[in-house]
Amino acid sequence: MKWQSIALLAAGTFLTVTATAADCENNTKETTTARLCPQGEGRLPMKTEKIILTPENWNVISGVRLVENWYENRPALVFSGGETAGVLETEVRNVPCRYFRIEADIAAAPHESVGCDVYRIRLSQPGREEERDFVPVPVPVEPFRTVVPEPFYEAEPSLPLKIRLERDNGDPRNSCRTETGVLSVRLVPMEAPTGNLTVSSVPGYNSWPFVQNLKGCLCCVYSRGTQHYYGEIRRGVFARTTADGGRNWSPESTVVNTPDGADSVIGKGMDSTGAMLAWVRHVGEEWRHELYRTEDGIHFERIAQVRPDSMPIQITDIISVPGIGLMSLWFAGSYREGQDHSWGLLTSRDDGRHWDQRVVESGLSKTDWPTEPSGVYLGDGKIFVIARVEGRADDTTRALAQLESDDYGKTWKRAKTNITDVLESTPSLLFDRGKFYLYYYQRCAGQLKCRTADPALVMADPLRWPVPEVAALGSRERQHAGNVNALSCGDTHCLAFYSGSEKVTDVVLKIVPR
Repeated sequence: MKWQSIALLAAGTFLTVTATAADCENNTKETTTARLCPQGEGRLPMKTEKIILTPENWNVISGVRLVENWYENRPALVFSGGETAGVLETEVRNVPCRYFRIEADIAAAPHESVGCDVYRIRLSQPGREEERDFVPVPVPVEPFRTVVPEPFYEAEPSLPLKIRLERDNGDPRNSCRTETGVLSVRLVPMEAPTGNLTVSSVPGYNSWPFVQNLKGCLCCVYSRGTQHYYGEIRRGVFARTTADGGRNWSPESTVVNTPDGADSVIGKGMDSTGAMLAWVRHVGEEWRHELYRTEDGIHFERIAQVRPDSMPIQITDIISVPGIGLMSLWFAGSYREGQDHSWGLLTSRDDGRHWDQRVVESGLSKTDWPTEPSGVYLGDGKIFVIARVEGRADDTTRALAQLESDDYGKTWKRAKTNITDVLESTPSLLFDRGKFYLYYYQRCAGQLKCRTADPALVMADPLRWPVPEVAALGSRERQHAGNVNALSCGDTHCLAFYSGSEKVTDVVLKIVPR
């Protein structure tokens, strides 16, 4: 079967696609390109359409066979359910536009539709530094599914794009041993998000922001040092406010800047009067956590200082739970391998002046340890939380965790989600107009993403989180961008995060209409 070439003509748009397949006769490869382009010597048209790759457009590398009439009289490239990974490759000569997502229609026999299989995509263009291997996506097996192994990719349209699609049977989350078939793969053009608003660009490492609605204004609290290190002595906490949606910000106010320690803001919330609360972690000769209160975003008062017996690495955003008062989740551990990791709750019945600590789980391994949790109260005693996981392997062990309680936090259940496009990513969860909005920053890719979900769907099955949308773009330098904190404000969501390089980062805001 020779390399195939297809040309698409739709809605007055000409696109040229070159795809590859093995030459079974002489074990060599050749390329043919169909040139269907209007006058203009190949310039990309203003309007682009999706590219569809069917089974004959792929080169089988291993573990895959072409089967006619696999699903509803359609041909498919069938992956084995064994240990060997199924691998397909193709090349697209004319990419539809700079930004696009990749979708794959995958089928399975109805009586074999059980378990979870895992798919991985590799995309590369010659000479581009951002070529990378995307973390695989676990998907519950069904008779027919549209799997999105890459929801947002930035390409150079003038360069060929090599696509490698795998079914990763060796991934830890794979529980499916049945055959599945790829019916088609699509490259769907997308638009890039609009720009961000600058909160603070003072020289230095402006980072880890938290944004809160404060009596008609927005208040953003953030920390600044000279590098990405929470224990840096020169790190302090600062704040700015805006009354016009982030276009203009007040002069910087100092929340706390201890001369002999490092101060970092680690969580935000509100008390019963509508004042803003901000957790600050102090690292120095002693490790402690302090809570600050402000009514105007300019003047801050310390109202609590806590040193729990199980000392948290971080205390996170404050939520209000009827009958309980204010609640923050915390986590403690060493970030090393071992069983010394824990998490739990802090609660206050007097608007944050005194706090009681409870350990929910302890003795956890690092890959089972939920960190930097973000929670919401749903009513009727239900609390729902999404947390980061510290796995760094290039597999699904680093998928975000999902924590649920239906008795006001007395008991909890914990599970892994299908959200794997994360690396040391801090989630921020909103419950708005009956929907979950989960924001997180995919480091190295430079993408701030949002997954919008029906609570009933993902609470019943944590592997059902829908495909994300990209809400904002930022730096691709691994540690020097991210830590999004989200706020629901009227008909918009306000997203604060930081972005930059090793020594210079800015705190920025993105307003997303909903």
